[in-house]
Amino acid sequence: MERLLDVSGVTAGYGSITVLRNISISLDRGESIGLFGPNGHGKTTLLQTISGLLTPTQGTISFNGADITGAKPHDIVNAGLIQSPQGNTLFGEMQVLETLELASISKRARDDKASNLQRVFDLFPRLDERRTQKARTLSGGERQMLSIGCALMCSPSLLMLDEPTLGLSPRLKRELGDAVGNIAKSGVPLVVVEQDVEFLLSLTERLYMIEHGEVVREIDRASAPDHNSIMKLYFGEAAH
Repeated sequence: MERLLDVSGVTAGYGSITVLRNISISLDRGESIGLFGPNGHGKTTLLQTISGLLTPTQGTISFNGADITGAKPHDIVNAGLIQSPQGNTLFGEMQVLETLELASISKRARDDKASNLQRVFDLFPRLDERRTQKARTLSGGERQMLSIGCALMCSPSLLMLDEPTLGLSPRLKRELGDAVGNIAKSGVPLVVVEQDVEFLLSLTERLYMIEHGEVVREIDRASAPDHNSIMKLYFGEAAH
C-alpha cells in the first residue's frame, strides 16, 4: 500500500532539551493510527514536529510523497496535513462562526468554505446552535468540537488530533468519539493522540506506544492485548 506519512529517524525537542530520539512512525493511505503512552514522553512534540512547529535536528518527514522536513507550517497546511490541538488554544473573543471561517483562509480550503462549514455543522450540531457565541463561553467539549471543526475547514488530507477527549465526561467523550469515527469513515485518515487505548482501537488500525521519545511497541487492532495487558504496558507487572 502507498505510504501517506513517513517519519523516519526523527530527533527533535526544545532548545537544548531533546524529547524525540530517533523516532519512526508511518501511515499508509486509507488507514488511521493512534499514539499513546505516559504524559510528557513526546506525543505532542511529535505532532508539532510533523506540523512544522518544531524543526527536527535529524531524520526526515515525508507526506504524500513530498519531503516536508523543516517546511514552514503554512506550507504543510496547504499540503493538506492539518493538526487539531487541544481546544484551549482558541481565540476566546471570536464567535464560533468567525472562528470557523477564519480557519478556511488557506489556498486549498477557500473554495470549499461553504461545503466544509456545512460538514462541520452536520458533525457538530451544537456549533451550529452556538454560531454567534464567543469561544470563551463554550464548554470544554464544545471548544474541542470547535478546534476539530477548524481543522476540517482546512480540507485535510490527513488530520492529527491531540487528545480530543481530554477531561470530557463519558457522555461527551462518546459523542466526540462518534464524530471522529464519522470523519474517518468519510475518508480522512487520522493520527490520534489519546490515553485511552481501547478508545483508540475503536478509531484506528494500528497503535504506537511512545515512551521517553521513542516507539517502544506497535500494536495491531486485530491482535490487540486485553485490558489488563494494556495496564501493564503503562504501569508494569504490578498492574491488575
